[in-house]
Amino acid sequence: MRRRTKAPVAPLPQRAGIDPVRLRLPADPGGTWATVRDHLLGRYAGAIGAERVDAMLAEGRFVGADGAPVGAAEPYAAGRYVWFHRDFPAEERVPFEVGVVHRDERIVVADKPHFLATTPRGRHVTETALARLRRDLDLPELQPAHRLDRLTAGLVLFVVRPEDRGAYQTLFRDRRVRKEYEAVAAHDPGLALPVTVRSRIVKERGVPAAREVPGEPNSESRIELLEHRGGLGRYRLVPATGQTHQLRVHMARLGVPILDDPLYPVVREDGPEDYTRPLRLLARALEFTDPLTGAPMRFTTRLTLSGPA
Repeated sequence: MRRRTKAPVAPLPQRAGIDPVRLRLPADPGGTWATVRDHLLGRYAGAIGAERVDAMLAEGRFVGADGAPVGAAEPYAAGRYVWFHRDFPAEERVPFEVGVVHRDERIVVADKPHFLATTPRGRHVTETALARLRRDLDLPELQPAHRLDRLTAGLVLFVVRPEDRGAYQTLFRDRRVRKEYEAVAAHDPGLALPVTVRSRIVKERGVPAAREVPGEPNSESRIELLEHRGGLGRYRLVPATGQTHQLRVHMARLGVPILDDPLYPVVREDGPEDYTRPLRLLARALEFTDPLTGAPMRFTTRLTLSGPA
């Protein structure tokens, strides 16, 4: 079995907490690309335009393993590595800070605010918890062990050293982390709680909301009522699985959708963010046995939800 050659270290530093894109030029048995420029145009011109690709080449934005700019006329060489930074989209700053609940030489446990994505994706790149923490804590190799939905606030576990990331990711993959959430929703006195909800949830790419379909359940959530007042309830949600939007789907299914949810039960029209109306869902606690030390770990958020009044 042939071992994969390890990629060289990136010759470009991070920019605003974001790694450069690494591109390995693919095999070209048909001789489609005579030059590096030909390949870059074929790969990126459809997304950003040929003029922008040429401008980035002229500006020296594409570099090789030695850090030297790649010339537009350089012959194509399959297997060569090229790095560059994408043009970042214009982003409105999310007006809430990322809190640090715990930090040691292995992990950072952060309190992610509502509206801030965990990692770069789509139109959210520099305005993400990962990019902010890398900059603020001067930890350029920081990586998340899991993700928390952009509209949900609360605890996210990040790993400081790349060699440790797999051990912590495996905890989440193997469901060896107990996660506890808190939510505010309408109170229905006719709803018998606590209850365990199981269903099959599918999330299609490009479709904002997930949906439940017939079939073998792939999601499970335990839902308890903690208190109620003024027509609102405060709920404890304990997921046994981690499907996209699982808790939001299950609360809507019970007829008590989470307060200010823009997707469930009805998809709200896309528009400017209303920072005064966050989704009332909070990742409250994380509990696990540290895979490297064997020590029991439990973390609780410092954030709160406005609830029954």
